[in-house]
Amino acid sequence: MSMKLGLLECDHVAARFRHIAGDYREMFSAMLARDAPPGLRLLPFDICNAVWPASLDVCDAYLCTGSRHSALEHRDWIAHLLEFVREAHAARTPFVGICFGHQILARALGGVVERASDGWGVGVHRMDVVQAASWMQPPQPACRLQYMHQDQVVRLPPGAELLGRTEHSPVAMFQLGDSMLGIQGHPEFAAAYGEALIGDRVERIGAERAERGRASLAEPADTNLAAAWIARFLESASSSRSTAPVQSARL
Repeated sequence: MSMKLGLLECDHVAARFRHIAGDYREMFSAMLARDAPPGLRLLPFDICNAVWPASLDVCDAYLCTGSRHSALEHRDWIAHLLEFVREAHAARTPFVGICFGHQILARALGGVVERASDGWGVGVHRMDVVQAASWMQPPQPACRLQYMHQDQVVRLPPGAELLGRTEHSPVAMFQLGDSMLGIQGHPEFAAAYGEALIGDRVERIGAERAERGRASLAEPADTNLAAAWIARFLESASSSRSTAPVQSARL
């Protein structure tokens, strides 16, 4: 199976931290290499610096990264991204949103994103599976991932299904139709990068919460499981799209 996966880069790793695991394109390449569909090619687009795919059809599917920016900010590229998500949904183009991308996906399609009233979600947290999808192979009742976010989805888009939640995040993973998947956690983060990021944001996060977050990084995250789920989702979504009946145009 050949697949061109567009990586919509909504931010970049600070230069002082790139020695740990590279920029986001390297992190996602490493993550997907664990269980990627055969023939998958990752094509990065620096959308936060106005580098976009020429059209939606340039790639077979898209993955949207996290960002230091808020999904609620009023920026031209964020407005463009919201419209891009709506176009992808209408075309049934497979789309996976990670953290910021997860929130953008929800917001674009009628969900609600707000600043978390409980403060930052940081470190490794257990996501409990509340509904298992067929592509979640191997099946597991929970998935432990790193988190780093202030905003979160508080209401699903119409028609979306809640798949997972954490104590801190009521919507940690959701699916809309066959083609759209949002994940609040960061399966691409290495523990060393998470530690560096928390250390860099202690004042913003709060010392006590930052310390708990750093301590949690000693616990293993289920990065391989999440990578397998994402790979299976992309395969499933692509298959559903290719077998969908063609809608005849109305005259």
